[in-house]
Amino acid sequence: MATIYFLYRSTREKAPLSIRLQDCAANGNKFQFGGKTELEVSKEYWEKTRHKKRNVSAKDKREISTVNNKLSEIENSILKAYKKEKPHPNNKNWLKNTLQRYYNPVKEEVRSDLLKDCIQNMIDTADVRENSQKGLGLSKSRVSSYKNLLRVVSKYQTRKKNPIRIKDIDLQFGRAFLKWLMHNQNYSESYARKKIDDLKTVCNDAKLDGVETSLQLGKIKGGKPKKEFIIYLTPKELEQIENTNLVSDAHKNVRKWFLFGCQIGQRGGDLLSITEKNFVSRDDLDVIELKQQKTGKDITIPITDKTLDILKEGLPKTISSQRFNTDIKEVCRIAGLDKPTKGSKIMMLDKDGNEIPKDKNGKYAKKGIKRTVVGTYPKYELISSHVCRRSFATNLYGIMPTPLIMQITAHSTEKMFLQYIGKNALDYAKLINDFYELQKLKKERKSQLKLIKNASYQN
Repeated sequence: MATIYFLYRSTREKAPLSIRLQDCAANGNKFQFGGKTELEVSKEYWEKTRHKKRNVSAKDKREISTVNNKLSEIENSILKAYKKEKPHPNNKNWLKNTLQRYYNPVKEEVRSDLLKDCIQNMIDTADVRENSQKGLGLSKSRVSSYKNLLRVVSKYQTRKKNPIRIKDIDLQFGRAFLKWLMHNQNYSESYARKKIDDLKTVCNDAKLDGVETSLQLGKIKGGKPKKEFIIYLTPKELEQIENTNLVSDAHKNVRKWFLFGCQIGQRGGDLLSITEKNFVSRDDLDVIELKQQKTGKDITIPITDKTLDILKEGLPKTISSQRFNTDIKEVCRIAGLDKPTKGSKIMMLDKDGNEIPKDKNGKYAKKGIKRTVVGTYPKYELISSHVCRRSFATNLYGIMPTPLIMQITAHSTEKMFLQYIGKNALDYAKLINDFYELQKLKKERKSQLKLIKNASYQN
């Protein structure tokens, strides 16, 4: 059985006590580990109290009690570590290292269970978190999403007496928070449900670090609502824009970007980042090569005759996404795309949820809060850079094989793609009808060829 000894091994009048742990190996040979504590006592004191019973009378009984308590604490800690680690007798530094850990314990960081702290942790550690591409570092949009969550949670927190903890996120909380987002803050259903998803992600991340979560966490519903308003332009509407007489150079420039975007099916950020360097030739095929900012996927798009016609005078001038979205609405208005269309657009609302009117320069008369509002608007008010991508995918569906379209749009699954395009039940019925008509024509053509063949044999 291991035994602990404390020794005074110094010639000085006051020094730290040394320590020895002695035990027997399996073969019966004795061995020991040595080290030095940080507990200093006087030589005179130790000579009076060095025996096993260190409770002899002295002038200062308080000192004896304090020293004895500290020695017992050290002894218990060392014996506990020895029993757990079972060090080899040749590991001469074991006791020294154990004493080092005893005096300098590694403090385990206790994760806060406060919701705001856990959201902040997601933001602070964004650069070392794995992203969707299996690399390190969350995207700017993902970090921005968590910052927005922290902002709305902080606002919601002011309604509560006590701080919100991770374990408080249950079904009741989820419903109440969703209702507050949509009805009190006038957020769209899509945005509100996205915040619920972000909230669940934060809770599950905290759970990995041992933070207690509600058993109902997995039952809280977020997700994406069914896309009811898919805005795209038909080939006829695109032709209408192309043939519209525009006076402003800015309008002509944004039109070129827009028509070009409807040919390549990329998101606004990727579209507006294209330069001459993206145009290359591979195996005698002229293509546009780019890496999508959102997915990180490498995309290769063949350059069609229509694309060449749009860009015959060169690429349009560089423009910001904000300028693009503002100017293209005006171009579509001039082109007469004013059909009442149900959709959603961003508005500036007052505290009562009413739209703030704009002045004669098109600017809001006063400050408010921006919100996405569903309604029926002239179609041109719903046009943005993303309409390019939807128009590309929707107009090609049923003409080009879906997997080939998806190679350009980079949708991961056909299900996602079909939810993305603007085809309704009538559109699909027309496609089915076209299929049957094509089969009918093939059958008639085959019958005609058979008649011709039989007639030739008779001659």
